[in-house]
Amino acid sequence: MNFRYERLDLSQRLLEMHSRIFLFRTFTLLFVILFLACASIPTSKAAIRTVTGTVTKIVDGDTVHLTTPEQTKLKIRLYGIDAPETDKSNNKTGQINKPGQPYGEESMNALANKIMGKKVKVDILDIDKYRRMVCMIYLDDRNINLEMIRDGYAEAFVEYLKPPYREEFLAAEREAQSARKGIWSLPDYERPRVYRKRLKISGGE
Repeated sequence: MNFRYERLDLSQRLLEMHSRIFLFRTFTLLFVILFLACASIPTSKAAIRTVTGTVTKIVDGDTVHLTTPEQTKLKIRLYGIDAPETDKSNNKTGQINKPGQPYGEESMNALANKIMGKKVKVDILDIDKYRRMVCMIYLDDRNINLEMIRDGYAEAFVEYLKPPYREEFLAAEREAQSARKGIWSLPDYERPRVYRKRLKISGGE
């Protein structure tokens, strides 16, 4: 008699265990489906912080140095754009070891003409692996990042662009391409990203 009850008790426990396993697998599957669905939806970029400062150096067409009123020095990578590379020099000898791209100097000079020595507002959107502030730069009501694309001095960095800026930046690039402005006038334009990979240049993204 006791043996029968033990068998029933064991069967009940096995049934409960299978039920728990089934529920666990079901919830796991639902979680994975939900995660994949969310991952496929582009996320928007919101500013982490907004600061003001004076542009003290132009590194190239998409990188600048800025000093805040508190004398904090920031290295800034312009969000959503990729400008042609400039010459790269050896830190010890000062000699150029990797040549720049066509329109690299023009892009750098264009950015300098827009904001060098001027007080700007920057929306910090991210911090990259090189510890640069990834920012949108504004001079009064002008979006400098967008201007660089519209004037043909940089391309829209499609790999990193997110709403709400993506469509506007891509539209500006299409306008510059149609007008054959700047980099789009080159017969053999090479994306800076492809150029960096080919010459094994780091720090551009």
